[in-house]
Amino acid sequence: MNSRSILLANRPQGEPSAAQFRFETAEIPPLQSGEVLLKTLYVSVDPYMRGRMNEGKSYIPPFEVGEPISGGVIAEVVDSQNDSLPKGTVVLGNLPWSEHTVSNGKGLNPLPTDGAPISYFLGLLGMPGLTAYFGLLDICRPKAGETVVVSGAAGAVGTVVGQLAKIKGARVVGTAGSDDKVAYLQQLGFDAVINYKTTPDIAQALAEACPDGVDCYFDNVGGAISDAVYDLLNKHARIALCGQISHYNATQEPQGPRPEPKLLKTSTLLKGFIVSDYAERFPEGVQALSQWLQEGKLQFEETITEGFDQIPQAFLGLFKGENTGKQLVKVADYSRS
Repeated sequence: MNSRSILLANRPQGEPSAAQFRFETAEIPPLQSGEVLLKTLYVSVDPYMRGRMNEGKSYIPPFEVGEPISGGVIAEVVDSQNDSLPKGTVVLGNLPWSEHTVSNGKGLNPLPTDGAPISYFLGLLGMPGLTAYFGLLDICRPKAGETVVVSGAAGAVGTVVGQLAKIKGARVVGTAGSDDKVAYLQQLGFDAVINYKTTPDIAQALAEACPDGVDCYFDNVGGAISDAVYDLLNKHARIALCGQISHYNATQEPQGPRPEPKLLKTSTLLKGFIVSDYAERFPEGVQALSQWLQEGKLQFEETITEGFDQIPQAFLGLFKGENTGKQLVKVADYSRS
């Protein structure tokens, strides 16, 4: 059997393009004892992957040029020499962008197939949902009646952050990049949503949307939106620094206002975090998110692109705001669904 993989062809300068990806076909070797053959079902594409295309030290090693790109993947065991992972098992793992993969089973987490859609384990019940859960509830800790601002609010993380803040009784203000996304966030219960692409003065719009100031800020974007939020911070505000997508494709160090005096004057807590910081508490997060989902308190949107060939374009679309909620690529059907 042959299988295709997607490799990093070269490192981008600025915004990535199709030129950074190369498809390669290789023969799959016979399974050895303890190994399984995986058929890829869903591939997650995420903004953090842009950082891994760069060379240099970060919280996770960079992708290597000429090697397959990897990330969150849901796959089905279609052949097995491993008693712990029989044929038909659906697993979640950090796996290469390949149609089929041979694995020794390490790092694979079997998933239930009789509850929420399996794709949710790359979204609401996976990294994005857990990022929202711990960033908001462990760092921001919103109280009833407080104002929470979420940038990048229509993304996989932001949609969950806003709903969790509403569950906690907060007033929620979001920013998004299209009228359709604004309407969707209003449907989710956001109290105010600003289309930053059509708003001439984002600082004024945020001030009008937050007449009592900002108590919590969940920052997915950075840039001018964050500069404006910092001017509205209340005493003892809390900021969860989750992402800076407005800077990911910058070729020079971004220049902007220095926020430290504003943080000092308001005694604001600013904490950057990576979801893996909370790895030991993941079961807690999955259990809580699952319960709220079952109770109808959480909705979750997926943008699903079909076809292995479409993975690069789905990834590139993240930086143009083409997705609402979680962007996934469906590669194949689960044979037992």
